[in-house]
Amino acid sequence: MSSHLNTFISKTVSRARSAQHTFLHRNPSPRPRPRRAPTEAQLRPPPRGPPAKPGRRRPRSGGCFPPAALPGPRGAASRMLAAGPDMAAPSAALRQRRAAAAGGSGAPETPGRAEGPESAGGGVGPLLSPGTFWLTRIVLLRAVALLYLVAFLVAYHQNKQLIGEKGLLPCKLYLQNVKKYFKGKINLDALSYAPTIIWFLDWSDMDSILDYISLLGLVISAFVLITGCANMVLMAVLWVLYLSLVNVGQIWYSFGWESQLLETGFLGMFLCPLWTLSRLPRSTPPSSIVIWGFRWLIFRIMLGAGLIKIREDHCWRDLTCMNYHYETQPVPNPIAYFMHRSPGWFHQFETLFNHFIELVVPFFIFMGRKMCMVHGVLQILFQVLLIISGNLSFLNWLTIVPSIACFDDRSLAFLFSPRCGGVKDRVLQLQGSGEQPPPGLGCHIRRVVNISFGLLIAYLSVPVVINLLSSRQVMNTSFNPLRIVNTYGAFGSITKERTEVILQGTSSPDPNDPAAVWQEFDFKCKPGDLWRRPCFISPYHYRLDWLMWFAAFQTYEQNEWIIHLAGKLLAQEEEALSLIATNPFAGKDPPRWIRGEHFKYKFSKPGGAHAAEGKWWIRKRIGPYFPPVNLQGLRKFYEDRNWPYPVRD
Repeated sequence: MSSHLNTFISKTVSRARSAQHTFLHRNPSPRPRPRRAPTEAQLRPPPRGPPAKPGRRRPRSGGCFPPAALPGPRGAASRMLAAGPDMAAPSAALRQRRAAAAGGSGAPETPGRAEGPESAGGGVGPLLSPGTFWLTRIVLLRAVALLYLVAFLVAYHQNKQLIGEKGLLPCKLYLQNVKKYFKGKINLDALSYAPTIIWFLDWSDMDSILDYISLLGLVISAFVLITGCANMVLMAVLWVLYLSLVNVGQIWYSFGWESQLLETGFLGMFLCPLWTLSRLPRSTPPSSIVIWGFRWLIFRIMLGAGLIKIREDHCWRDLTCMNYHYETQPVPNPIAYFMHRSPGWFHQFETLFNHFIELVVPFFIFMGRKMCMVHGVLQILFQVLLIISGNLSFLNWLTIVPSIACFDDRSLAFLFSPRCGGVKDRVLQLQGSGEQPPPGLGCHIRRVVNISFGLLIAYLSVPVVINLLSSRQVMNTSFNPLRIVNTYGAFGSITKERTEVILQGTSSPDPNDPAAVWQEFDFKCKPGDLWRRPCFISPYHYRLDWLMWFAAFQTYEQNEWIIHLAGKLLAQEEEALSLIATNPFAGKDPPRWIRGEHFKYKFSKPGGAHAAEGKWWIRKRIGPYFPPVNLQGLRKFYEDRNWPYPVRD
């Protein structure tokens, strides 16, 4: 027995010294330390007995390393235990040092973990595999929810003044006229003409209905934005609520981004499971059909915008449109003031770059993963530039949303924390496990829904594609009442001069008296006061300010609501005054007369005489826009249109 023990010990010591010599030869140290003889405890043979039963250990990945991969005593102990009872202690220690010197963690590779710069500490974690869209879905849903939140916030602040009981164009009157047109019935034709849930509600308090719709939309969109969780039911409710507002909003909701938000929201519905509220519903992976639906949307938006420019206005062809755009856009911001003074060659470059982004880059979507990502990056950067240089409501923010679908989980992983148990880590587990949910009834139903969705989008895209190819292309048009697939475009023609309608009031009994003092009403954001700095409000949207821009190059007969607004300002109605930034008659007697004056506006020159006086704008009077009106003289005008007669508050 003693001879066997001595033989075992001598062999063990020999193997240890040989391994140590090999290790030191391969990894020379600048200051070699003397070898130490093994201690008595290290030479003691391991206890005999049955091998330990391996315990069940929860697999970890995505930046969460098993104990054997950890540095320090805990990792060493774990590796020695993992080595088994039949391995001598010195050999285990040498294996640990050899692994540490080689720079490895000693942890076994897990499925889905990629070696590379991102897997080496730094808090980034392992790389995700390309081709899946779990994280893409979360980012898309949150982006859609953010835009819904802004849209419902605008609706809550402005709907009562624009389409409420005392609004400039009451939606109750609009629905009554639609009902009358269809023989006084709320039938399928009426629902198709104006799809809205307001048909089925009590119209006795329309202001409350509008508020409740907006508040419910605010609550749901805030929930999705904060949690990143959504299902088809919540997204469908958001879509129905906003569709209901758009279809009674009349001219106030006639902008192209209203239909674009509805189409984007419709696509968002099919990203989600039916009932489950989870950021990562394992049984409902994101459908590639829906992802391509978003890509098809951004393709049509950009290509439509590019084609309408080339076909509509010659200044886009001779590269001079940007000479005017910054000054004449609906609501300029302070940066546009300086961009307008850029040299001519820079404006030409801007126009060429615009054509490249809108006419060439969209085709990158169909050229593989990398080119699709290049498309997404370029489109997002382009929209950010537009956001910086103008107040185009939430249009550019909304256009960024479908561009997100150009990125998969690997490319969006940097947006998520690599902490253990986080979303990124769980996606890594989903990719690594390769587990597929058992095909049940729900799986088959979901597949049928996705295929049906794809066929519906393809069918509704036929008139849109025909319109894109037509020389008589129209923009911002819906070919179906639900606004699911639409045609888009922006700034097909550029106005070369900026004109503004300025509302003025006077307390003089005679509006023709040369001594009458006319005082101006300033709006929230549109140009008026020459000394007021242009505002910066994107993505918020002042609907009245935008419509005043359109009215300036039309006539008041084409915009009867502006006379309605004048009457409400004569009565100093609180609802109408909330749309105005400055009321010169606050705390005074109401004005007796209001008139509309037409002016030509231009930016002052930075460093020039007008700018030295603090003026951002200079203007020149063109003439009257509408003649002076008083409240009594407007009575018949209101009666003919069934508008409620303004009453002084």
